[in-house]
Amino acid sequence: MARDYPILEFDPNLDALINPGHSRLSIELAEHCVVCFFQDVIDELVHRGLAFQVDTERSEIGTHPIYEFEFEGKRLTLFHPGVGAPLAAALLEEIIARGCRKFIACGGAGVLIPDLALGHIVVPTSAVRDEGTSYHYLPPSREVAASIDAVAAIEQTLSERGFAYLSAKTWTTDAIYRETVAKIAARRAEGCVTVEMEAAAFFAVAQFRGVTFGQMLYCGDDLSGATWDSRHWTRHESRETLFWLAAAACARLLRLSLPPNRNITIIAL
Repeated sequence: MARDYPILEFDPNLDALINPGHSRLSIELAEHCVVCFFQDVIDELVHRGLAFQVDTERSEIGTHPIYEFEFEGKRLTLFHPGVGAPLAAALLEEIIARGCRKFIACGGAGVLIPDLALGHIVVPTSAVRDEGTSYHYLPPSREVAASIDAVAAIEQTLSERGFAYLSAKTWTTDAIYRETVAKIAARRAEGCVTVEMEAAAFFAVAQFRGVTFGQMLYCGDDLSGATWDSRHWTRHESRETLFWLAAAACARLLRLSLPPNRNITIIAL
């Protein structure tokens, strides 16, 4: 297993010394889950009584609440994954260990090409693995793909509701302050349109654990020019809209997993 660089020493053994769920509580989570990076949206849902906390995970940061909400008459799990691949992957592992199997994430990303307007939706089909976490879940490779079923559910949801989107490659990096001009140009040349910090890890964990995972990103700050433009992206009004679109895509996955001839009620967004 020894390689020149430790990050490339992948071990496929499913059993680690510490495994997710070692401190699992008895609460059973809904199998379908929305992973939401927008704490302001989650807080508003709780305030309006549309989501409620059912459990929690803990780390040295503090508590990481797990929520539940209803969409189209079905229970969906909801949690915030934190920021950065290591924490996001660890929390995803714990949620999988508690019974969730199908995930749609919604978040924001920096844009690498100038034509992507603030708020435009990108559906990552794959991610360049410029972070460390994914290498502990899959053998070394340049990219990792999102789940095909999840991407299809997102695309169909967006198309049916009339939202423009771009399905493309994203660049996942650990180092927000090392997105240099040369690296941006190189990632753009290989087809990346956005940059963020978690997608590659999400997709790798999902493949390793055999679960379904897809993600939606809205275009935020602009890294395509000579200088960085924040575009005040964290205050964009599309954040709650993207959450409900993620819920709709998650519900689509739920419908696909139901037994045939089962009647459900569809509520338009």
